[in-house]
Parts: sequence; C-alpha cells; structure tokens
Amino acid sequence: MSLLGPPRLAPVVPAHVATTRHLCAAYPLVAEAGLGHRGVLVGRDVLGGSFVYDPFELYRAGVVTNPNMVVIGQIGRGKSSFVKSYLWRQAVFGRNAWVIDPKGEYGPLCEAWGVAPVALRPGGPVRLNPLDTGEAAGGGADDGPAVRRTALTASLAVSCLGRDLLPRERAAIDAALEAATAAVAGRPPGSPTLPMVVEALLDPGARAAAELRTTRQELVEDGRDVALELRRLVHGDLRGMFDGPTTAGLRLDGPLVALDLSAVYHSPALGVLMACAAAWLQSAVGAQHRNRILLVVDEAWAILGNLGVARWLQSSWKLSRAMGVANIAVLHRLSDLASVGAAGSEQVGLAEGLLADSETRVVYAQSPGEVARTDELLGLTATEADLVSALGRGTALWKVGRRSFLVEHRLGPGEGWMVDTDRAMADVAEEAPAWR
Repeated sequence: MSLLGPPRLAPVVPAHVATTRHLCAAYPLVAEAGLGHRGVLVGRDVLGGSFVYDPFELYRAGVVTNPNMVVIGQIGRGKSSFVKSYLWRQAVFGRNAWVIDPKGEYGPLCEAWGVAPVALRPGGPVRLNPLDTGEAAGGGADDGPAVRRTALTASLAVSCLGRDLLPRERAAIDAALEAATAAVAGRPPGSPTLPMVVEALLDPGARAAAELRTTRQELVEDGRDVALELRRLVHGDLRGMFDGPTTAGLRLDGPLVALDLSAVYHSPALGVLMACAAAWLQSAVGAQHRNRILLVVDEAWAILGNLGVARWLQSSWKLSRAMGVANIAVLHRLSDLASVGAAGSEQVGLAEGLLADSETRVVYAQSPGEVARTDELLGLTATEADLVSALGRGTALWKVGRRSFLVEHRLGPGEGWMVDTDRAMADVAEEAPAWR
C-alpha cells in the first residue's frame, strides 16, 4: 500500500449546457473559416468573421465547378443592393460588368462609373445585332459562329411561334442563315442581320432549294411562318432595336455596360428582346474583353417563360467556363422557375436546370408558402428551411458548392445612393440603410 494512501478519483465535471447564441462567448475563437480572403468583401458572416466571395478564385481552387450564380429574394429584401454593390466592388479587381436591365434601375450605378446606359426602344437611335459573333469577318474554318447563330435564330423562332420547329422549318433557317452570311462575307462588319435572314426566308435562292432537294416555292412555304414571326423584330412594333448592324461608336470597353430595356418592360415580347440583348452581350464579351466578365440577367423569369429562349439560355450558361463569364440570374422567388410552364414541362425542367448549373445560390427571405419549394430545389436542411422564411433585410443564405453560410450584406460609405431603388417611395432622398 502506498504511504500516501489510496488514489483519489478525479472529480466529475458536469457538461456545460448553453444555447448557440451564447456558446460563442464560451469559445470566442471558434468561427467559420469562410471561403478565403481573395475576392470581394460582401459583408459579415453571421457565424463569425467577414465574408469574401469571388467565383473565379473559387473555381480555380476547386470549390465550385462553375462560376454562375442565382440570386433569389422578395422585393425589398436587399438582393438588388447586393448585386449592384458586388459589381461595383469587382471593379477594384479589374472585372467588367455587363447587365441586362429590363426595368432601368442601373442608371445610378452607371452614373457612379461615369458611363451612360445603352437605352433600347422601338424606333430609337441604338441598334444591336444579335447575330454578331465576335469573330472577324470570314470566320475561317471555325463552325462556332454559324452554330451560335443557328441556335439563337431557332430559339427566337420557337419563342415567337409558341411551339417547336418542324424539321423543314429548321432546314429553312439553316439555308437562310447560310445565304445571309455569304452575302456579307468579306465586308465589314461581317455578320448577317435579322432583316437579311427574314428576306432569305421569304425569297430563298435556287441553290438553297437544290441543296435541300426541293423547289424554291416549297422552301418558301417551309420557312414562311418563321419569317412572318421574325418579321415583327424587323418591321413590326419591335423594330428599331435588333434589326440592323450594331450602332457604331458604342463604348464597350468601360467597366459597366448596361442595356436599358425599360421602354419595352411591359411588352409580351420582353423575353425575346432580352434574349437578343443577351446574345449580343455574349458575342461582344468575346470580341472586346480579355478580362473576366460578370453578366447579369435581371428579371430572369421573363426569359425562362419562353421555351426556345430558355433552351438557348441554358446552353449559354453551360459555356460560362469556356468564355470566362460568371452569369448572375436575379429572381424574386423560386416559384418563378415553376411558373414558366406546366408541371413536368420542358420549360420547368430547363428553368430548374439553370439553377443546377449555378453552384452559388444566394437566397434572401422567402414567404412561408415558398419555403417548401425552396427546400425541394435547393436541398436545404431543416434548419436552413426554417431560416429562409425568417431572414431579416439584407441577410441571405448562401449555398456555395457543398457549403452554406448566413451572410449579412453591408454597404460601404457612399454606396447607398447608387443602389437605392426606393426613392419614389420616400419623401426625401436619404442614404440607403446599411442592411441594403
């Protein structure tokens, strides 16, 4: 026996019980590691520390497999303020932003950057050619420009017709584009225009008919419905925006290019017009910039409602890595994705596919009725689903790859005026609150 007596047993210390709100005081140095320090400071991670995000850096690090983002939130919850301030801060890193602005809300941001929005309206002075491809005239042996033009024209035709194209209609479009492209070969600017395609559909050549083993009259009939629908963009109520060569002298080398479509915001053809604008922007990206681009499609529901345009947009989303483009789609609620077509329809599948092709999802507050749909599409945990309906203004659930964050967006001094969309509701213009 030991002279010191029997060994003493260590006292049993009861476990400490605390709420998650107070646990951080017990362990003050424990915090979420975040996504690194390279990129734009968005705001504060509610679980501790700052939150920095850059899609290109995260793609390089293997955290995400694509740089695309979807931003979802009710009106007045701060999604617009986040998008605008995020673009503004990306300029520090030499990134350029190109925006499709259907409501004309990016004017103050343009003013801050010292640029003017490109305002498009029927019969206006500015035209954009959606069939521009960014390649030099002639195109060499590369079939890329022809493929992209065919895909866009077919998508516009499907949207205008409200149905899928018949095989003979697709063949007529191919023949018309080939004829229109041959007509401008070797001449600047080197890209066919929609009026030329419409004319080639209504008056095809004998060579095109012979290649398709048909007669000119039969080829006219094959493409007539497509020609008459596309004619609306050329001679109808939508003329004067996408019916000619791109207006010379447009500044595309600035940090921000915003296409203002507010003059046609209430047009039933808004989705088709936004698709034309997106096509032109994407071609201009390849032609004008070597820097990485952030391409914002605001009010994206307008595009997704058209089957043909949704098909084209999805294919463009998949090209983001090859083009060095981070696409950002802005929606009010996830039910916008389900409302673009009947349950189980291709439109809904394409819209939800757009979400699947965006590995960054930023979800601001959703109404209780939206939570079940949000949970289903985003694969939220039970805790995350409860949070989505209780988020305060300016706070969003971020799903980045396989990780989740609760982020409070913060505005810096002087940023409030350029992101404020509530001036019409205020008696006196004030600096936007810090949560926005």
